[in-house]
Amino acid sequence: MEKTVKEILINVPADRAEAFNKLHDVIVKNLPKGFEAGISYGGLGYVIPHTLYPEGYHCKPIEPLPFAGLASQKDSINFYHMGIYADPDLMEWFVTEYPKHTKQKLDMGKSCVRFKKMDDIPYKLIGELMKKMSAKEWIAKYEALYKPKPKATKAKAKE
Repeated sequence: MEKTVKEILINVPADRAEAFNKLHDVIVKNLPKGFEAGISYGGLGYVIPHTLYPEGYHCKPIEPLPFAGLASQKDSINFYHMGIYADPDLMEWFVTEYPKHTKQKLDMGKSCVRFKKMDDIPYKLIGELMKKMSAKEWIAKYEALYKPKPKATKAKAKE
């Protein structure tokens, strides 16, 4: 398993290496301050590092807070963006804009957008999407929607 971003980028299958690396470059170029490319759950992620958010991801605190990701799967390049799943307005914007940027039909799963045709990836749209949510906004949305709330202790409940 690759341990660095560079190792992931050089080990992408040859038939999609150019598209994958270009997509990575577009994402990094458009990442707002506070996010960085890194390893997240063993893959290529775009995260809020522990230096900015020391608590890390509630499911696995040793991991930085994930925001987006990129993976080369069997039949596609998969792009993950937690912001579009957390923000219905952002999801609506993305779904509306997608056909304006590519002839490829939107192939969206519960947690990813799949790109099966390497020559029809909407790079400009992905760049625009990356700029739509700041690190501060993502942390606030994450804490409001996903981070478990502390349980009240019995002593506090009786007060």
